[in-house]
Amino acid sequence: MKIGMAAAGSGGHIFPAIAVAEALVNMGLRRDDIIFFGGDRMEAETVPEAGYPFVEVDIHGIRRSLSFDNLTLPLKVRRARRDIEGWIERAGVRAMAVFGGYVSGPAGLAAKRRSIPLIIHEANAVPGIANRLLARRADTIFVASEPALAKLPSARVVGNPLRAAFDTFDRDKLRTEARRRYNIDQDSVVLGIVGGSQGAQALNEIAIEIAQSARRTFVMLHLAGAANIESISAVAGVGDAWRVIAFEPDMVSFYAACDVVLARGGSMTVSELHATATPSIIVPLPAGRGYQRENAADFVESGGAIVIEQEDRSGIVGTTVDLLTDGNRRERMARSGAVAQRANAARIIAERLYEVVDD
Repeated sequence: MKIGMAAAGSGGHIFPAIAVAEALVNMGLRRDDIIFFGGDRMEAETVPEAGYPFVEVDIHGIRRSLSFDNLTLPLKVRRARRDIEGWIERAGVRAMAVFGGYVSGPAGLAAKRRSIPLIIHEANAVPGIANRLLARRADTIFVASEPALAKLPSARVVGNPLRAAFDTFDRDKLRTEARRRYNIDQDSVVLGIVGGSQGAQALNEIAIEIAQSARRTFVMLHLAGAANIESISAVAGVGDAWRVIAFEPDMVSFYAACDVVLARGGSMTVSELHATATPSIIVPLPAGRGYQRENAADFVESGGAIVIEQEDRSGIVGTTVDLLTDGNRRERMARSGAVAQRANAARIIAERLYEVVDD
């Protein structure tokens, strides 16, 4: 039995797909029976590194600026759809799961043209264009959070698929080894800063302001992004109180080491923060119809996170420092954030894929 997975562009699309693939493997499917389709961005490296066959198709999303590429996009979609149809036929793919990004459209269309079941997972609270257009053709639609139902009313809310390690996350058990990983003293209060898989320039700038706070008594563990690692490292210097890392593949260790996290509102980041009940300050990206604020809505409502807009620099800095110096408030947020978590999304979607193949 072979299953197709389509995910492209960013970690918010790719990592949920890999989590579902891992669940399928745990259920007995071989890795080489799960075929990923994507473009030439992050997925082209991340998927093969995870051990899965990867088919690169010539497709991209809509360019934000005026570009001739946008005029050729319909043609590329048709070509990509035909290429994926060919792979479905040759490899004997019996179901397709799409997770958003520019490859979802042609992969979903290819699945329906070949008359195989189509499963959609939407990670964001505001669904992307591709998944919205495919929804009426899908056999099953899953979404990560309640706000997504406004655009996809027939969907089932399951949360975001996370690695199995998040299902059994226990900060108390993991903290000692996690602190050793980053060479951080066990008694330190730690602020984690993460702007998504590519980093976030605005959060990097805010980190500098936080580091300069006269009230600073804490350690900063900062995932700055590969493009920013040199500039931030130069500011951080060689002291023990600011650890700067480009990218962290083991996010379980990162969250276990942190007492508070300052983050963007990407769907996967919010889901991981919620799953680990990490007290959080979310700074939504000021773009995309406010989808990052919506991504964090459930977590904020639970009491585990605070949302502050990017323009309120002083508010972000002040609130972050206040939280880091208030252990009782952190404990309350951690307890609140642990309530109403959604777990096992990867397993639920994997089981559904087995069901539609057997029908």
